[in-house]
Amino acid sequence: MALNCGALPETVFESEIFGHEAGAFTGAQKRRIGKLEYANGGTLFLDEIESMPLALQVKLLRVLQERRLERLGGNESVAIDCRVVAASKADLLKLSAEGQFREDLYYRIGVVSIDLPALNQRSSDIPLLLAHFCQAASIRYRREPPPWTAAQMQQWQQREWPGNVRELRNFADRWVLGVEQITAAGAPVSLSQSLPEQVEQFEAGLIAAALKDSEGSVAQAADRLGIPKKTLYDKIRKYQLAGA
Repeated sequence: MALNCGALPETVFESEIFGHEAGAFTGAQKRRIGKLEYANGGTLFLDEIESMPLALQVKLLRVLQERRLERLGGNESVAIDCRVVAASKADLLKLSAEGQFREDLYYRIGVVSIDLPALNQRSSDIPLLLAHFCQAASIRYRREPPPWTAAQMQQWQQREWPGNVRELRNFADRWVLGVEQITAAGAPVSLSQSLPEQVEQFEAGLIAAALKDSEGSVAQAADRLGIPKKTLYDKIRKYQLAGA
């Protein structure tokens, strides 16, 4: 069971994690099982735990210590048995020193800690990761990924990659779609394809990127691209991008 702590408004945080009873607040018409109770017998993954409000951190600490919880608006104590895995983009111990994260909770959840270095600190992983992402993108977009040279890979391994693996995955999408083969001046780098073929590849890449940015909404993508929606539908069919 996964919960992104950074995506939840503070007003619904407690209800999402601990659940609530009917009538606990306006709109609570029936009992709701929270994520901790729902994960009973399994694992609860708390992503971006550094975003959890301090008041909720106290309650989470108590639940982890006692292995029991009370739903919001209820008095019944519910036993839970689940593994809790947490992830953070920030140094929790440093946040604790700054008063932004409870130190006692840090030590409670830090039974086993894995420090994952930034992508630019493990450049030797880039070839394997990129090959994996390109294979997935090739299947998704129904296109063969163009080959890269050793010099290109060396250049990529020297990049900063501030977005880490997510940025590399997006780069793989652009590479398979041919967008990365276009220089800043707009000229194709590879001459293995004709000009019309490269123009179509570039157009398909722009459309796929617009669809992705619009979360699959054709209307929004058409607006971004400045073309009629019908025209975009025709091009989606042409380039077989319906699943983009």
